[in-house]
Amino acid sequence: MSGKTIAEKILSEKSTQDARAGDMVVARVDLAFAQDGTGPLTIRQIRNLGLSPVAQPAATVFFLDHAAPSPRKELSNDHLLMREFSGTTGAVISEVGEGICHQLVAEERAVPGMLIVGADSHTCTAGALGAFATGMGSTDVAMAMALGKTWFRVPESIRVLIRGQLGKGVYAKDLILHLIGEIGSDGADYKALEFMGDLESLDMESRLTIANMAVEAGAKAGIFPADRITRAFLEDEGRGDRFREVGPDREAEYEQTLEYDLSSIEPTVSQPHRVDHTALVKNLSGVKVDQVLIGTCTNGRLSDLEAAAEILRGRSVAPGVRLLVCPASRKVYLRAMAEGLLQVFMEAGGLVLPPGCGPCVGVHQGILGDGEVCLSTQNRNFEGRMGNPKGCIYLSSPATAAATALRGHITDPREVLP
Repeated sequence: MSGKTIAEKILSEKSTQDARAGDMVVARVDLAFAQDGTGPLTIRQIRNLGLSPVAQPAATVFFLDHAAPSPRKELSNDHLLMREFSGTTGAVISEVGEGICHQLVAEERAVPGMLIVGADSHTCTAGALGAFATGMGSTDVAMAMALGKTWFRVPESIRVLIRGQLGKGVYAKDLILHLIGEIGSDGADYKALEFMGDLESLDMESRLTIANMAVEAGAKAGIFPADRITRAFLEDEGRGDRFREVGPDREAEYEQTLEYDLSSIEPTVSQPHRVDHTALVKNLSGVKVDQVLIGTCTNGRLSDLEAAAEILRGRSVAPGVRLLVCPASRKVYLRAMAEGLLQVFMEAGGLVLPPGCGPCVGVHQGILGDGEVCLSTQNRNFEGRMGNPKGCIYLSSPATAAATALRGHITDPREVLP
């Protein structure tokens, strides 16, 4: 019998059976969560189905991050429902201002080998730490919360083989946009993207960006092996004792292998209204923008803010451009404040928002006007994504976003780096 991929190994362990791609398994879930866009339905489904509240209260988390703080009474009432349910069941509530669910899972909870499900498609972010993490619908997550387990079809895996190092002004976001543009939004439908090769050049925050966007290629999960970088990150976050090596067997069978030389990657953007509608930044230099958003669960971490601040320090945002900066968590916000990064953004003419998802999902803060163009570091640019179907969204790295805010039109960051 051949060896196993990371996905097969984790699902075998959690189901206590010899799980192979294509098999159906019932597996024990280590963490189940929902956010305030999906949590209310999850709670109502648990109650409607007459299930016992939650099987593992400490491993059941509700995050108040999408409408944070709430802009409408209906959303405030949803927050009340989630607080009440958590209070009566012992489930964990992550309050307004603590941060985005995917960032907090990475900061506080995810460890190698975990099986994580979340009622949010970008749950796959935690795959950066060697976990099998995937998004599901609210009803499926309700079942996982109530029973402590759920069913899976074990996915086939695609090996993504990485060589070399990214050049100056080029970041993990450029790599994952390049990959999605190459294979398409359905190129990895219900597959696991497993990243291998020269991974030492990709720090944990870069890996989180890449894993976050695996779902934009249709992937069920995006997984990195747990290595020295993983161990160091967990030690910094106080979970070093929970590190273990997780990786594929040498003889693991992959459906296909994609190979990327990082030195050949250039600054890349996704054009409206599809993530796989990609182009090189240098070929879109005439596109003017009205708004720039730096942040979200994809690129709201400290290194992202540092990359943007390096370009904006001592400079001013172009006239007519709104620059919004949204740290991914309270911890990131505090660290950015301690480093003086928030002052850089404010002095450049930007506006710093509380940790959360508001601008990205168009719930509040940063909604576009008719015909307006936004360059954002988020993960999706679907029509209406930022609250107005008549707006246009381009996706980029934080460096490209900062350079664009500076010039007022889409700009290659290598043109303005000090």
